[in-house]
Amino acid sequence: MLPYKTHTEKIRLIQKAQLSLIENVEFFLSQISVHKDINAFNFLFDDAIDRANKIEQKIKEGTSGKLAGMVIAVKDLLSVKDKPLTCSSKILRGFEAIYTATSIEKLIDEDAILIGKTNCDEFGMGSTNENSAFGPVLNPLDKLKVPGGSSGGSAAAVAANFCDAAIGTDTGGSIRQPAAFTGTFGIKPTYGRVSRYGLTAYASSFDCVGPIAKNVLDLALILKIISGKDELDSTSSESNEIQFPSQNKKYKIGLPKEYFKEGLTEEVKTGIEITIENLEKTGHEIIDISLPHSDYTIAAYYILATAEASSNLARFDGVRYGLRNEKIRTFDELYNLTKTEGFGKEVKRRIMLGTYVLSSGYYDAYYSKAQKVRRLIKEDFDNAFREVDLIISPTAPSTAYKIGDTVNDPLQMYLGDIYTVSANLTGIPAISVPYQSENSLPIGIQFMASHFNEEILLDIAQQITE
Repeated sequence: MLPYKTHTEKIRLIQKAQLSLIENVEFFLSQISVHKDINAFNFLFDDAIDRANKIEQKIKEGTSGKLAGMVIAVKDLLSVKDKPLTCSSKILRGFEAIYTATSIEKLIDEDAILIGKTNCDEFGMGSTNENSAFGPVLNPLDKLKVPGGSSGGSAAAVAANFCDAAIGTDTGGSIRQPAAFTGTFGIKPTYGRVSRYGLTAYASSFDCVGPIAKNVLDLALILKIISGKDELDSTSSESNEIQFPSQNKKYKIGLPKEYFKEGLTEEVKTGIEITIENLEKTGHEIIDISLPHSDYTIAAYYILATAEASSNLARFDGVRYGLRNEKIRTFDELYNLTKTEGFGKEVKRRIMLGTYVLSSGYYDAYYSKAQKVRRLIKEDFDNAFREVDLIISPTAPSTAYKIGDTVNDPLQMYLGDIYTVSANLTGIPAISVPYQSENSLPIGIQFMASHFNEEILLDIAQQITE
């Protein structure tokens, strides 16, 4: 067991010479080695211990950054200069990044220690972390279950004590759902709060970079560091600086009637009901609300996200970087053989679906209509946030699936995102808070807030876990 619970406690122990940062990093590396079967990492960084030595000295001298000594894992969709960047795909085997993502550069500037690149669903496409060229990730709480996806390696690494925290990406729930399945905290920021520069794009109008951690304080600290306008990302925004801890406020919390009609397992339903009861007992007001276009969220999301994926993944063609079939004789063969050999089954499925909805004769029938539905869904949330401060829902309709359960049933896997994709469609922030029942794996309680209101998400998360 680690002798600290939060980053602040860790710093105090190092300052008092009661904890060696070098030994701390060595402990994490040994845990990763002992539990290789979890398969949380694609690559470990061989300079982590050297960096720990330098940062420990800075801590003792009082010259260290705000994340000094925090050991962080990075999802293998984000660039770290001179380190492998594969997106868990054969098509990028052997490729090394030539620059560092802005969000990761900010961690490094504040003296965080990067321990390695985590496994993920290939190009972020999946909800179970079984769609990886490096093999599936196991849930450290039950190795017969999935850790969720696509940031399953990041969530598993945090849950298994392989690091202090991890960075994931969220396109339709890919931070929050694995956080729910592994009993960790995960936040998807407002779209634009965190720069996407250096993130390999899946669906550019949905993708967000965010942290996964064991507690709210560390989650808030990391999010505060990585936030901010970036000249290298035109979609990034000037945003309010996150001030946390906040004032233990009482909130109006919306309960969408559409989210609790059917499909929830008994464990999830009970966990939500108990959480709502406790919120009322502590002075929060629960208000019934309606999100009338909720039934269309999954359809709209998978039409729009796959369309963007079809465009974004066109660059992986064997010409500039990554895999190339050397037996080719024509350009057609170069494109066809490279993509056939390099992409996995789920990526091919989404590229084909996206290409279809963008094709002549189907653009208006599918893509154009999905964009209109996206606007209607956003209006639903805008209207709701005129009445309430927060919206509560499950993060996922069940606890972690058994490995293999959804591999041959992609529709079932897609439906697992039913509560998370709305935040990506509308660009609002959302957090998954772990709830542990006595007789089951953890479930996730999700809270959503209006744009750039991450502070109240962190506040309510802290309140219900104190």
